[in-house]
Amino acid sequence: MTEDHPLEAHSPYAASKIGGDKLMDAFFRSHRLPVTVLRPFNTYGPHQSTRAVTATIVTQALAGKTLLLGELDTRRDLTFVSDTVAGFIAAAESDAAVGRTVHLGTGNDVSVAELVAVVGELLGHRLAVEVDDTRLRPPLSEVRRLVSNPALAHELIGWNPKVDLGAGLSATIRWIESNMSRFRIGEYSR
Repeated sequence: MTEDHPLEAHSPYAASKIGGDKLMDAFFRSHRLPVTVLRPFNTYGPHQSTRAVTATIVTQALAGKTLLLGELDTRRDLTFVSDTVAGFIAAAESDAAVGRTVHLGTGNDVSVAELVAVVGELLGHRLAVEVDDTRLRPPLSEVRRLVSNPALAHELIGWNPKVDLGAGLSATIRWIESNMSRFRIGEYSR
């Protein structure tokens, strides 16, 4: 997806994000407020809630349980938290980004099933998965594939992601493993 991709919300959550983008755009156009709209693609890493799929997979895998997940074929562009932060800083320091919308993503996507396999490889064992119907989203609200085109971020703010998926997941696993008391394994936050 480029920044020019049509804005067609498939869920109330997506509509609220579009509304925020357009509100900031209106402040820029009406009042010349120096605004840059950043769209981070699926940030993951330490301190993430189990409401997000990456932390859900890792916490359940570390607990040694069969993973209870929703849709396994959904594909997302996962961006490690330090890369997202670097993108925000680069945008804040860039006059070229003012009045623009910029995607912060890797340009690569992974399915939930593939993510489970990578986490299993990093932990050294195969992970069992059961689809939990309570975690499935309404069919018409789910976008099957979200992957960014980060070319404009590179052009306008000089940003490129640095952390690949394996390194980011390894760091996430280490942090969650050291902080398991913060998580309620088996409970799904909605």
